[in-house]
Parts: sequence; C-alpha cells; structure tokens
Amino acid sequence: MLARLKRGPAMVTELAKPFDMSLPAVSKHLRVLEGAGLAQRAIDGRIHRCALKAKPLREVEHWLEPYRAFWEETLGKLARYVEDGGGQPHRR
Repeated sequence: MLARLKRGPAMVTELAKPFDMSLPAVSKHLRVLEGAGLAQRAIDGRIHRCALKAKPLREVEHWLEPYRAFWEETLGKLARYVEDGGGQPHRR
C-alpha cells in the first residue's frame, strides 16, 4: 500500500485492487498506517482518499544511514570471503 501511495493519493478501493482482501480489511491496514503516522485519510462523503506521509520514513532513513556503511562493508567482506573459498582448501 505504501508503494502505491508513493505514486500519489488513492481511494481505498484503488488500494484494495491488487490484494485479495475485503475493503474493511484494507481499511484496518490503513488505520494502522495512519496510527504510525505513515498515511493520512481525507473523507468527502463516502469517498476516502489516502495519501502517504513520508516524513517518518525519511527520519528512519536518516537514523539508519550510519549503519548502512557498516553493513555494506561487512557484507562485502563476507561475499569476498565466500567467493575466495571461505578459507577452505579447494577440492579437485
């Protein structure tokens, strides 16, 4: 749902289309996203239009940034170790 909302606001029915879920189930998921501060809903009569609130995601990305370099370096070292045979003698 967040990926769809990234493209722009959408009605609940639009958000439900790709999922095998009832509209009440989709609304429940949207309430969780709203509670987490990741989505907002505007209601005009029976039309519910939802939009992404990306600020909390940007804050998490900013918080994670220092760890990204560490994990990229660590995983790079692991990949090189495995590619080099993992310290095991090569069998012929």
